[in-house]
Amino acid sequence: MEFEDIRHKWGWLLLLGIGTIVLGVVALAIIPVTTLATVLVLGWILALSGILEAVHGFQVRSSHSLFLHLIGGVLGVLIGLLVVTHPVAGALAWTLLFASFLTVIGLFRLLTAVRLKFPHWGWAAFDGGVTLLLGFLVWAGWPWSAMWFLGLSVGISLLLRGWSYVMFAFAIRSIPIQAEFRRAA
Repeated sequence: MEFEDIRHKWGWLLLLGIGTIVLGVVALAIIPVTTLATVLVLGWILALSGILEAVHGFQVRSSHSLFLHLIGGVLGVLIGLLVVTHPVAGALAWTLLFASFLTVIGLFRLLTAVRLKFPHWGWAAFDGGVTLLLGFLVWAGWPWSAMWFLGLSVGISLLLRGWSYVMFAFAIRSIPIQAEFRRAA
């Protein structure tokens, strides 16, 4: 079994999980700072991807896509730098983007589940309804939701990921060693 190879590293996964949970708690304790840090990271990633896109455009300049790559690259750099130099405006924009996404995806999941009524469709409808409600709540709280939504999302994500690592570490620890595995088979 593949997990036998990492069984002896379960302690490291446990530490990773605990560390990630601690980061999640810190992120939730300082939600506005987490929001601004998230916006800054996203802005720099966008600017860097714009640079890479422009470089790629020059590498394929013999094709007819140079212009499209340059436009994409320049826009990525400009928008990324705009977000980095104006993080509160970036938080406002990212929050609107996520509110739109949650609203559309939630509505789509809800309507699809109700329309198709596949086995256990109620869970998909529940997921869609909660996602739609979250989208509406972010929209209703905008612009104030821009200062807490991203930070709260990052904090919750870190908590859940950390808890998953902790549970995975305990699951790996409980895997029998290889000799016991062979006897059982």
